[in-house]
Amino acid sequence: MDPETKRLLDETHALAKDNHRMLRAIRRGQWFSFTSTVLVWIAVLALPIYLYRQYVEPVITQFSEVSGMSTTTTSGFLKIPSFAEIGKLINSYTASE
Repeated sequence: MDPETKRLLDETHALAKDNHRMLRAIRRGQWFSFTSTVLVWIAVLALPIYLYRQYVEPVITQFSEVSGMSTTTTSGFLKIPSFAEIGKLINSYTASE
């Protein structure tokens, strides 16, 4: 093999290795980006549900017990009270003061 062909072959091999390294770095970056995006969306969607269950639901339950309304009447997605039920709670709370 003549020296010029050998040099071109070595240069091509070095470029291929560098290209492979860059492509692996790009794919790794895409994977981390996808994973972090999924985790952020899980947090964005789960945090309001957690906060409702932790802080708002006990207050609504307490108001329901004070006003004499049953907490089993909540009918909605994830047992979230309807606007009518929340209105009744507010009215009964303001009337008791």
